[in-house]
Amino acid sequence: MREKRAAGTEPAKPLTTRALIDHLAEGDPDEAMTLGDLLDQFKERSFGLFLLIVLLPTFIPIPVGVGAVSGGLAALIGLQFIARLSHPWLPGFIARREIHRHRIISFRNRMGRWLGRLERLTRPRMPAIVEHPLAHAFTGFMLVVLGVLLMLPLPLTNYPFGLILLAFSFALIERDGLLLLIAWGLGLVEMAVVIGFSGQIVAWTSKLFS
Repeated sequence: MREKRAAGTEPAKPLTTRALIDHLAEGDPDEAMTLGDLLDQFKERSFGLFLLIVLLPTFIPIPVGVGAVSGGLAALIGLQFIARLSHPWLPGFIARREIHRHRIISFRNRMGRWLGRLERLTRPRMPAIVEHPLAHAFTGFMLVVLGVLLMLPLPLTNYPFGLILLAFSFALIERDGLLLLIAWGLGLVEMAVVIGFSGQIVAWTSKLFS
């Protein structure tokens, strides 16, 4: 599954996000893959894939509290972006974490229509937005802030924050600078909304822990 170039041939066209998800969903639904082994297959696109994987629980009906895990890992990705790491670093207990294929299948089935639409709209373009050091750092900053916001126990926020972070993951996988600009804009709007309702958010949080 590594993206290789055979001698004397044109480089293989990179998989789209939808094709990548379809590939990961192929096989026994009960089969498990470790996160570390999975990321090792995708080189420079591994950050986008890592972000996509950690967001899966946000779109699958499982117990409350997954936003804290997904948000924390998204923030970890953002910190590594700011540090300019070339490949995601994972603590051993996370790298050894098994991902059952049925979760990927469930995500694909739930989000398949939207994935198909995004596939028609996204493509590698505006590489400077993806690769420039300042843009890279700003993307990392956005991932940290949005990841922290996803961690907060706020009602009805998993999907909005999850969808914005999903746009970041697609942009990084597809190397799509235009989509990354859109994700920046959506993230800034979401942050402004949270700041605008900060008083109400504090009240909700106080009720949750009182």
